[in-house]
Amino acid sequence: MSTEVVTRTVHTEPSLPEVHSSVRISRSPIFWRRLMGFVGPGFLISVGYMDPGNWATDIAGGSQFGYTLLFVIMLSNLMAILLQSLSLKLGVATERDLAQLCRESYGPMPSFALWVMAEIAIAACDLAEVIGSAIALELLFHIPLFYGVLITGFDVLLILLLQRWGFRYVEALVIALIGTIIGLFGVQMFLSRPEYWLAFHDLVIPSPSIVTNPAMLYIGIGILGATVMPHNLYLHSSIVQSRRYKRTPEGKREAIHMANIDSALALMIALFVNAAILIVAAAVFHRSGHFEVAAIQDAFKMLSPLLGAGAASTLFAIALLASGQNSSITGTLAGQVVMEGFIHLRVSPWLRRMITRTLAIIPTIIVVAFMGERGTEKLLILSQVILSFQLSFAVVPLVIFTGDRKRMGEFVNARWLQALAWTTAVLIAGLNVWLLVETALGR
Repeated sequence: MSTEVVTRTVHTEPSLPEVHSSVRISRSPIFWRRLMGFVGPGFLISVGYMDPGNWATDIAGGSQFGYTLLFVIMLSNLMAILLQSLSLKLGVATERDLAQLCRESYGPMPSFALWVMAEIAIAACDLAEVIGSAIALELLFHIPLFYGVLITGFDVLLILLLQRWGFRYVEALVIALIGTIIGLFGVQMFLSRPEYWLAFHDLVIPSPSIVTNPAMLYIGIGILGATVMPHNLYLHSSIVQSRRYKRTPEGKREAIHMANIDSALALMIALFVNAAILIVAAAVFHRSGHFEVAAIQDAFKMLSPLLGAGAASTLFAIALLASGQNSSITGTLAGQVVMEGFIHLRVSPWLRRMITRTLAIIPTIIVVAFMGERGTEKLLILSQVILSFQLSFAVVPLVIFTGDRKRMGEFVNARWLQALAWTTAVLIAGLNVWLLVETALGR
């Protein structure tokens, strides 16, 4: 009997209990005041869609193929809006996060396997953040890449400090850094003078070569993996519950509506940032005949000479540093969610952060030591392809759960939405299988 009580207590533990229902929301009749209480989780999620891994794939895609892969960025962003909407709805409707529901539905062994997959995704994401931050420190302060990688381990102190002050402070820092990135790339867009009409055409009209050209497909799937983050699906279903809304059908309905606005707004900003990176790379490098610029370091060195603006490279590096530090925050939270949800293991936030960061630092140090800067370039793009391959392990359970009326009640997916969600899941899996076949055949 005592065992049953313990089991029941574990299952009813809220997701991220230290922040669960901790953020007050306004009860004002004015819509905008109520909305402001819900703004934040979507921006936390959005930083994963503009992290240094995105920079690597966007720069490589823009320099090699011009504006062609802008459609992939648009498609990936639309997928992200859909999947994050399902994730937040799942969290609000069931009062569970995605990892908790997987554990309750599939049992310990499958959940352990899914946890391993989620941890691989988080490690791959953190790998990109470590490399990106280290590269930014090298470019701005001439700190050797090896030592820059080690320095990135200390960002755990900033995260722990912010969490002690309150979840709103974490969100405020994230939004401030996002604003910094937007401003800096707005300047870059102005300086690069792209062909706006051609860019808009490639943004909305796909080219068949995206799937017929193996090199373009590889980078395209890397963009997909860098844009739609698997661990963000676990994280969003958790942090959306940080708001102190009424846990009634009416309260949940409003929470889902407000959270969807927050998420869509933040992800549209991420779309602008990703598109801006690729557009700048296409306008500066591809247009001038520099088709092989894939390394962030090369982009930094070539921006100012090609644009004729001395500050262009510095702005680029500052934005990169902001991106890397921003993304490390969400990686810590996502790691906590999947560890607690899948295997019911709670550890101190500082220990969790050090585990995650160590897993990212070790392979980075090895690559830097033996392959130098060129190795980090390949490692960055590979990390995003790994993320894409992990995506289906989060997307499929998410679609199943949100289409289950017993779990979701009145918030279950409508038939058209369920069909769209499955189409997205199949498309993601299909693209990954295609890439695997092309790679195996050596094409």
